[in-house]
Amino acid sequence: MGVYGYIRVSTAEQSENRQLDSLRELNIPEGNIFMDKQSGKDFNRSAYQSLVKKLRAGDLLYIKSIDRLGRNYEEILNQWRILTKELEVDIVVLDMLPLLDTRNGKDLVGTFIADTVLALLSFVAQKEREDIRQRQAEGIVAAKARGVKFGRPVKKSPDNFAKLVKAWERGKMTYEEILAEQD
Repeated sequence: MGVYGYIRVSTAEQSENRQLDSLRELNIPEGNIFMDKQSGKDFNRSAYQSLVKKLRAGDLLYIKSIDRLGRNYEEILNQWRILTKELEVDIVVLDMLPLLDTRNGKDLVGTFIADTVLALLSFVAQKEREDIRQRQAEGIVAAKARGVKFGRPVKKSPDNFAKLVKAWERGKMTYEEILAEQD
């Protein structure tokens, strides 16, 4: 039986330390901890895909919280089914012990409770993702209403632009010389 951990942060700027510390406390071998730094909107993540290929029946997968697995309700439920039913892997969601620990309650009632909690948490994870996108869109609209400009500032072409282009096309000036003239 192999023991694995999965970590996901949404951006390269976010820190994975909280999740990593939790998995290290469980003495999971470093080589068995897989980490992605990208959105949880879907499961097209390289480390996650590598992890799934490595998992075998009887293996144990630790995740800090269900939203680290993903933020898409349908896809979380589908991946949970693939991992637990098709691959026969046990999953432990550390923030939801003992409710989301498939090692416990493999009877009908235990499965029902885990499936119900999973469905609820998956819904909450997707709802949070949608709320974040909505707040971001509202923030952009509000900023634009206040006159905030997004993107790079527009740079005005020099008055002699056409002349410089012709000189460059004729080989009379190098690109570097044209740039130096603009300073």
